[in-house]
Parts: sequence; C-alpha cells; structure tokens
Amino acid sequence: MACGVAGLGLLLLAIAGPFYRFGVLPLPVAFSLLRWAAYVGIVGVLSSTFAATLAYRRRSRIAFLVALAGLALGVLAFSIPYRWQRLAQSAPPIHDITTDLQNPPAFQAIVPLRASAPNSLERSPLVDEEQRRSYPDIAPLTVPVPPDQAFEEVLEIAQEAEWEIVDADKDLGRIEAMDTAPWFGFKDDVVVRLTP
Repeated sequence: MACGVAGLGLLLLAIAGPFYRFGVLPLPVAFSLLRWAAYVGIVGVLSSTFAATLAYRRRSRIAFLVALAGLALGVLAFSIPYRWQRLAQSAPPIHDITTDLQNPPAFQAIVPLRASAPNSLERSPLVDEEQRRSYPDIAPLTVPVPPDQAFEEVLEIAQEAEWEIVDADKDLGRIEAMDTAPWFGFKDDVVVRLTP
C-alpha cells in the first residue's frame, strides 16, 4: 500500500505536464497536480518508511524491498515539484529577457501568432529595472565574424536546438523562432538581431 501511495504521487507528477499541454487541464489545475504530487509523495515517504521498518523487524525481505521502492518513488514525487517551486521563487517575476536594454530587438513575424498569449510583447521600465537587478551580466554578444557568417551559424544553432523557425531574413539579420518546452509545452519566443 505504501508503495502504491508513492506511485500515485509520481503518477500525478507525470500527468500534470501532458494534460496541460494537450488541453485536458487548465494551467492552474495542472500546477495544483504538481502540488498534490508533492503532498502525496510526502505521505508515500512516511508510509514507506514505516512499512520498511516493520518489514525489517519481521525479516521479510520482499516487503522490505517493496517499501524501499515506495520510499524512492515518494522522494521523487516530492523532490521534483519542490525543487521547481524553489527555482521559481528564486527567479524574478518577469517573462521577458533581452540582451539589449537600450534598444531591445522587436518581434515582427511572431506577433500575429501571439494574438491570444497572456503575456504582452511590450516591455515596461519596471521589467527593464528588474532585469538589470537580477541579470546584470546579460549583454549583446560580439563575435569576430562577418554578419553573413554569424547569421548562418546562429540559424544552424537554432535548428539544432529544434526551435521552430518563424522567420529568417539574412538581409535584415533577423531570426524569429519559438522554443517549446517538452513536458508542459510552454512556448518561448526568441528574436535574434545581428548587426555589423
């Protein structure tokens, strides 16, 4: 039973992302599943520890191994959402990062694809200030190659990363793409601007 509880926690964890990605659940419910996976994982750890102790005292090797498996599943079900929550709390509450705060590259081809997106493409001074505080080392990258060569290299890197290329204009030195997170399917929009 303890192993089953821990397994349930892992199942809740496993379905949260795909159920959101394929439209079965809204995002708040999927995030609730992650929280419940952690809670059930804790119960799985406690009950598996108790079951392992009993099995050890009774010298029941199979029951002891099953309880240890439940303990491992419970730790996974708890630790993954807990780690993600800690990472989310340590990040600034912004959804847009730019390498050029003075003149951020603007999206063009992606704009119509984001018509129903909850986050705006407009950057506010507050977002700029939060980025300066949180990510002071992000800046434009200077490379010692001609713009045409840099464009080809960036395009190749984007394709190797399996980004969906929305627009690639060598004459303008612009690449717009979308990166999709594998589990939840979150979309990250990317614009690359190359200048001599």
